[in-house]
Amino acid sequence: MSTYTVTATPEAEESGAVALAVASLPATFGPAPAGGAADIAVIAGGAGWTAEAVRAVRSGSRGVLVVDPVPEETAQLADAAQAAGAAVVLDLHWASSPALVGNDGAPDARSAVRGALGTASLLDSVATAAPGTDVRQLLARHLAAVLAVCGQLQGAGVIRSNATGYAVSATLANGAPFTAQGVLTAARPAGVAIHLYTADGGVDVRVPDPDAAWPAEVRVTGAQGELLLPTLYESAHRAAWRRLKNHLSAGTRPDDLPGFARLTDLSATLRPT
Repeated sequence: MSTYTVTATPEAEESGAVALAVASLPATFGPAPAGGAADIAVIAGGAGWTAEAVRAVRSGSRGVLVVDPVPEETAQLADAAQAAGAAVVLDLHWASSPALVGNDGAPDARSAVRGALGTASLLDSVATAAPGTDVRQLLARHLAAVLAVCGQLQGAGVIRSNATGYAVSATLANGAPFTAQGVLTAARPAGVAIHLYTADGGVDVRVPDPDAAWPAEVRVTGAQGELLLPTLYESAHRAAWRRLKNHLSAGTRPDDLPGFARLTDLSATLRPT
């Protein structure tokens, strides 16, 4: 099949730039006919998204794309997708950026950060969003991006959380401290910055909101100097759609749900400190 038909909920259309992403891949995706069944179901990741995704899979959708999901248990959805042979891809607000986790073996933030974690002295991260953004949603987006590059955090706890933002602390696998701040402000562009500090340099990652017109940047500093990884002009939204295309074409299953389980587990253990 060269073209997969798509249907999306209004909430997913609003938050996931669905029409723009589909239009950017016209040889692969197209709108479903009025009243007709669609190959791809696109849903918003608000509370209850896993149950909605299960219904889509059991109704015959070959693929499901979930936009900006909140932490939820995904075991039932994973079982349903496995039984139906459906592909479920999560369009994560920042974590789906191809600069964080590439799909073609090219250098990315994950390889840079994980390659330096053994000598890490601090991992610090700041997420920024517009005033009025749900703080819990911002924290979930933030932690998803951090987990995408570093893999795991230990002993995470909430230091502060209120209407203006939050502060979270944890430790890395080597015992180095991790800190995360969330800030609601209109004084700076929305996005997430991740800074890994090592004895001879570190890694600096900056990811804008997926609807922004500028790309993510990854800079690696070491004894050899500073290296800017290849700049990728692709949003997190489009990267998620392209991954879905690749899995559908190859008949393979994404590992998004097992990976997302780490975020769900971490969110469940967060506690005030």
